[in-house]
Amino acid sequence: MERPEIGKSVETGAYRTNYLELGEGFPLIFIHGSGPGVSAYANWRLVLPEVSKVAHCYAPDMIGFGYSDKPTEVKYGMALWTRQIVDFMDALGIAQADFVGNSFGGSLALSMAIQYPERVRKLVMMGPMGIEFPISYGLNEVWGYQPSYENMKKMLNLFCYDKRYATDELAQTRYKASIEPGFQEAFGIMFPDPRQRSVDDLSFTDEQIKTVDKPTLIVHGREDLVIPVSNSYRLINLISDAQLHVFGRCGHWTQIERSAEFAELVKAFISR
Repeated sequence: MERPEIGKSVETGAYRTNYLELGEGFPLIFIHGSGPGVSAYANWRLVLPEVSKVAHCYAPDMIGFGYSDKPTEVKYGMALWTRQIVDFMDALGIAQADFVGNSFGGSLALSMAIQYPERVRKLVMMGPMGIEFPISYGLNEVWGYQPSYENMKKMLNLFCYDKRYATDELAQTRYKASIEPGFQEAFGIMFPDPRQRSVDDLSFTDEQIKTVDKPTLIVHGREDLVIPVSNSYRLINLISDAQLHVFGRCGHWTQIERSAEFAELVKAFISR
């Protein structure tokens, strides 16, 4: 049986990274969010075919997620995942790339722009973390997930404004992914109580964010229950060369609820 979520694999430091690769042109690295059962494929499957018409797209599974290694004797956090991205770029000979980061992935893309600015050309953040904020009810629920079909269905309803996207089939697929060997063991130690500490670890100060001088596109769903849209209103005022697109009647999953419009925004932005 073909598994579209399993792509190529590369050594990134001490860990193996599963990634999808599509298209040609300037490199564009997609970084997924941190929900249970997530993978690069689950997050980006609707937009990758479209955006890959104008860019050489890479979508890795971050350590602990999808089909990359899931160590349990490791300190999960900003430092580990940022290092993985640098190692990933080095392993594939990518000197510089554009980045698209979703939620937790937005924080990691921002981390690259702040800590390794020479490796970043343009930055897209969608429903992003990366800025200090009190943890939302939705994010606390997502990170506190305990595996069951019912809990996964509840998660999906938190992610979307339009509940038609929270299908039983998707809930079943994501639930199965969340009980793959090693996933819950890694996920269970990734964002321990009190989970505000993990928000803080994935955040930068206003002063650090102000150092970002890359062209930046911020995208957010107005009805996002996981990462508040106020995060993006703050980011647009901190990053000098930034623009913000807010979708009304849209939750945390802009790339799914507004997949065609999101893909067009990204294509136009990176092609300029």
